[in-house]
Amino acid sequence: MSSTHAIAARTFVLVHGAWHGGWCWRFVADRLTARGHRVFAPSLTGLGDRRHLLAAATSLDVPIADIENLIESEELSDVVLVGHSFGGLVASGVADRRPDALRALVFLDSLLVENGQAAFDVLPASVVKERMDSMTASGQTLGMPVNGLAGTGIPDDHPLADWVRRRLTPHPVATYRTPLTLKHPLGNGLPCTYVHCANPSYETLAAVREHVRALPGWQWEAIDTGHDAMVLAPDLLVEVLERLAG
Repeated sequence: MSSTHAIAARTFVLVHGAWHGGWCWRFVADRLTARGHRVFAPSLTGLGDRRHLLAAATSLDVPIADIENLIESEELSDVVLVGHSFGGLVASGVADRRPDALRALVFLDSLLVENGQAAFDVLPASVVKERMDSMTASGQTLGMPVNGLAGTGIPDDHPLADWVRRRLTPHPVATYRTPLTLKHPLGNGLPCTYVHCANPSYETLAAVREHVRALPGWQWEAIDTGHDAMVLAPDLLVEVLERLAG
């Protein structure tokens, strides 16, 4: 790393959200790499460049195993694990199983559940119904269809709107229906920070954020960008991630 950077080189594992893939981290990963960090941004089973494996994403344990196995096969340690949106569930599971490999957890506008809860248990009933209705209408049985840029915070006229739209893929519904199994408290004693993307705020996660504010020992930050911060404000996000990596 260049001597001009006072920040120590870290290892980041970036976990994307629903309908996305590792591709969404491109601008953040490029910047972190240029600043001397090691970065992994895999696509979870059934999504992005692994969308052909939709049928293999049979439960929430599958994407958790994706990241566990990445950590194991690359022999990673002291990892700053970042979970965006749905990826927060994955990061929670990995932290429960492999705390020894982690340095810190960053939940970026994340969906979070407690032990024994599924994603659909904590989302507004109207959102769950809308997603299930869209599956019925599309004839899909395994994946929740893409609903354009809804919820991303990316305006239709944003320069990268079409770039994102082209890459979104159906999300394996099983990962929302199956509960998260935790043997330890959420976060497993690791340094945890929740980063709220506050402009515009993603109201679907309002109840989740309220729950997080009550968790003992967790840090809280708000940043001035929309839900898909990695696309909308990569420079700002890199600055936040470097600071939280310590």
